[in-house]
Amino acid sequence: MDQHVKTVIRVLVSEALAQLQIEAGLAQEPIEFLVENTKSREHGDLAVNAAMAAAKRFAMKPRELAEKLTAKLASHPAIEKIVIAGPGFMNFFVRAEQKSQVLLDVLEQADGFGASDFGQQLTITLEYVSANPTGPLHVGHGRGAAYGSSLSNIMRSAGFNVQREYYVNDYGRQMDIMATSLYLRYCQLVPEQNAIVRFPENAYKGAYVTEMAEPLRAQFGDSLLRDPHALMKDLPPDESQGGDKDKHVDALIANAKEALGAAGFRAIYDFALTRLQALIGVELKAFNVEHDEWFSERSLAESGALERVLEELKARNELELRDGAWWFKATQYGDEKDRVVFRENGQSTYFASDIAYLKNKFERGYQHAIYVLGADHHGYIARLKAAAMGFGIDPNRVEICLVQFARLFKDGKEVAMGKREGQFVTLSDLREEVGTDAARFFYVMRSHEQHLDFDLELAKKQSADNPVYYVQYAHARICRVFQRIGERGLSAFDVELAKQHLNLLSEPREQDLLSLLARFPEQIQTSASMRAPHVIANYLRELAAQLHGLYDSPPRVEILCPEAELRNARLLLMHATRTVLKNGLRLLGVSAPETM
Repeated sequence: MDQHVKTVIRVLVSEALAQLQIEAGLAQEPIEFLVENTKSREHGDLAVNAAMAAAKRFAMKPRELAEKLTAKLASHPAIEKIVIAGPGFMNFFVRAEQKSQVLLDVLEQADGFGASDFGQQLTITLEYVSANPTGPLHVGHGRGAAYGSSLSNIMRSAGFNVQREYYVNDYGRQMDIMATSLYLRYCQLVPEQNAIVRFPENAYKGAYVTEMAEPLRAQFGDSLLRDPHALMKDLPPDESQGGDKDKHVDALIANAKEALGAAGFRAIYDFALTRLQALIGVELKAFNVEHDEWFSERSLAESGALERVLEELKARNELELRDGAWWFKATQYGDEKDRVVFRENGQSTYFASDIAYLKNKFERGYQHAIYVLGADHHGYIARLKAAAMGFGIDPNRVEICLVQFARLFKDGKEVAMGKREGQFVTLSDLREEVGTDAARFFYVMRSHEQHLDFDLELAKKQSADNPVYYVQYAHARICRVFQRIGERGLSAFDVELAKQHLNLLSEPREQDLLSLLARFPEQIQTSASMRAPHVIANYLRELAAQLHGLYDSPPRVEILCPEAELRNARLLLMHATRTVLKNGLRLLGVSAPETM
């Protein structure tokens, strides 16, 4: 129900309670109660629990108090009737003229309809995607990207001041493996080196690495070539030889760094990082995903932030020296084990970067930090909250939203995710197969806390079975109605005439549609507070179903009827529905086509 109508009912009930307190000789006290949408039209438009909330104050049974309140309110022109239900709920049936207020609100607010100041401009840094820049984005990253992007849109609309951030993991072992993988492919472009240089099992094998080797050689020529025997010297056996694959690749990295020197290795490292980060950025843009800042993990080390974190935690007595390594005493804050932040060789750990990055977020002035992480990062909840407490930061200001995995299905069979040949693995592949709109909508139409089975064939269907097509078609269908006005020789849509005759929207399905439109602002607030974009997706599906029902369920509602007053009133209802569909789709990063 429209917020305006809810406010009217709340004021009326509050005034009735105040009058009853005076009549009972009680000092007037404000009484908190709920005004909520009912779950079905049969139970009215709004359910109010005021009688139950105030019963003790009046020393009366809730139903008895509800009867007294009903006697005072039932004759109000905004109220059609009040039905007392259950232990004392008051179900309000609102007159049609009150419900149509939402159409005027949509007219006035247009693209801004649904927005509110619910979040009171709380400053939030929202981090999402943050995939290692070691390759193209895959379909797993896609769900986190769609979720984080949609959530940021929804929270901004709900009045939160949201900054969108991508944390670039450009410091550490994975990027060393990436740089070494690229260097090996570079070497293999030379036949003499190719005969000697062997590619390890757990290096990055994707075709994109080989594709980067050519431009690397074009830029540096043969200047990076070194003795291939020195590169392969003293390597422990890899997995295929019955050895340890991690020790093998780590030794290979060490050899590459020694052969190239710091400057040479850094040149390859930066080349790979720049290329892959640009590739990720292009893909995200194509997927309608944006970030306000790409924050470099390496900057934490180069700026001295890691060392400052160490010193601050030492000063707070949060670290303990054990066998030459510094441990953060995380167990005292509920984590399952203490965490190493600096190893005995003086090297920082991933966790050291994590806590330095956490500290940095709050140093930049954000009041709240939200991380969107894959479900396999469950352990991060306890450790990041422990890190916050170690700095004296309220752990409730740190929030981790875990996104469950997505599985792809084609022709009823799960698509293997481990190999690229003939499979849909990258996000780019998925977009090419089903389109950005379908991918975005499918990713968020279920709760992020649930596993998602993504049906590729369903996502491509142009029928009511396809959820995104069903919603987009509702928008296009309304656009077609307005196109047909001139084709039928009818007078143009007259907004002023429509405003004067909104009382004509009395058909039950029209009333249901009005009630549904009025719920949109509340749905945005619910979605934002629950961190749940699927709330908007489900709402849009319900709204589309209501719209299609006007056409498809007998008796069919004729929008372009002969009567000008009724026709224009219905056209205003269509205009508002089209606006809300467009606004909702925009929050999810999905287009609202005018023709389909």
